[in-house]
Amino acid sequence: MTDVQLIFLGTGTSAGVPMIGCHCEVCESADPHDKRTRPSVIFRYNGINVLVDTSPELRLQCVASRIDHIESVVYTHAHADHIVGLDDLRRFNAARQGPLDVWADERTHQALDRCFGYAFIEPDPSSKLFRPHLQRQFIDGPFEIAGARWTPIPLLHGEMHVLGFRVGRVAYCTDVSKIPEASYELLEDLDVLVLDALQKKKHTTHFSLEEAIVAAQRIGARETWFTHIAHGLSHAQTNAELPDRLRLAYDGQIVSGRGTR
Repeated sequence: MTDVQLIFLGTGTSAGVPMIGCHCEVCESADPHDKRTRPSVIFRYNGINVLVDTSPELRLQCVASRIDHIESVVYTHAHADHIVGLDDLRRFNAARQGPLDVWADERTHQALDRCFGYAFIEPDPSSKLFRPHLQRQFIDGPFEIAGARWTPIPLLHGEMHVLGFRVGRVAYCTDVSKIPEASYELLEDLDVLVLDALQKKKHTTHFSLEEAIVAAQRIGARETWFTHIAHGLSHAQTNAELPDRLRLAYDGQIVSGRGTR
């Protein structure tokens, strides 16, 4: 497999930055790095794009990053900020003139069915409806997309079990408040680690910045990028204070790692 590129479509928390009704220094910042849409990424390798999560701003994110095609979709979990952009996938169906595989665990598929059941129905060729055409694929262990092995990383998001993913030496772990001991073994020998770091204050369902730094230093990736960032963290100021090889990510950023372990 060729090297893996990771494209950050969105790096913000569930409320986004700027936040509705907030006029703090970060929400009113002129620095474009402080404009954060809801979290989603593209894994790019072997000439294909695999989308992780469908944020509410998916259309705008894909236009901004010039994502013209995707080959599959993978979900970390079914919270609203990670799934409600699903209907925008119909444009990718039109571009490829065919269905898209959607990879998720059983619990996430159940939620997707409740919210977007229409998107998983085989279309009537005579119908003029413009809707997504998606095919369920269930995650119950490592799986393969376009010649690459995807390793699910079990994580805890508060009391909720969610997934991160590793492809080659690149791992994406958003929405995490605890990494189970067994999952640390799946995060060894990384070029690129992406990790949740919500804010400085401790939170019940997300790593604080301090907790994320501790976890990142234990994992020891060549470089670590923090995501799911709230308005309490200024991009420039926070990065100036972080240890070497640890930085806040930003919308539109592209990083790369090796495609093999």
